[in-house]
Amino acid sequence: MPLAADRRVKILERVADGMSIQVSDLARDFACSEMTIRRDIARLERDGFVRRTYGGATAHLTRSLDVAFNARALANAREKRLIALNAAGLIEDARLLYVGIGTTAEHFARYLPARTDLTVVTGSLPIASLLGTRPARAVVLGGNVRRDELSCVGPAARATLERYRFDLAVLGTAGLTARWGLTDLNDEEAEIHRIAVERSERLMVIADGSKLGLVASAIVAPASSIHILVTDSSAPESELAALRSLGIEVVVATGGNRRHAEDDKVAEA
Repeated sequence: MPLAADRRVKILERVADGMSIQVSDLARDFACSEMTIRRDIARLERDGFVRRTYGGATAHLTRSLDVAFNARALANAREKRLIALNAAGLIEDARLLYVGIGTTAEHFARYLPARTDLTVVTGSLPIASLLGTRPARAVVLGGNVRRDELSCVGPAARATLERYRFDLAVLGTAGLTARWGLTDLNDEEAEIHRIAVERSERLMVIADGSKLGLVASAIVAPASSIHILVTDSSAPESELAALRSLGIEVVVATGGNRRHAEDDKVAEA
């Protein structure tokens, strides 16, 4: 029987092939119990890759399958959920948020409080889809859509963004260092995030420890513009110390949803 992580990747491959799967078929093919497959599907649904159905699952059609198979989307999923859960509890009385793109930002959107006075502006189509049925008001930037991230970029996206000012911007990042600040892999996305930072009263960065100490090609904002960083215990202490010296409040995510933690432990067994 394959390891849990390998098994979940194979389940995603089945979804990509047929757009749907059956628990009984997977249990037979992987030589494991149906309960094990149901735990795998529940984990993949929490991470936004599939939707559970009676007896199986279908593809989550608001996501590109390219994103689903990207190693970044599967890596550190539990840490990203924990960071997102902690970060969602720190928005305080903010009523107008900008939320960036990426898997950590998607988890953050899931944990946002159900407030009717909350407006979330985002360039992420998956996040707009997640929030579209929630009490909060969701605004998507529009414009050109990048296929790998399902993110909105270009002149139309910039024009929409420039109509707002934000209480708080919440951004993931490809890299964060005290010297170079927030950096991204794509300059079009970096440009959107630069505008969001400029139009926000406060900036919260949500990034797992693997992103700290890395530098990507496109600069988004200096580290000094960050008010709060929410990360996990794997973040290098030397980088955290350098960021704290700039006056950044560093929150190392702990605790989290007990049910999720227990599910993760069982799923890896």
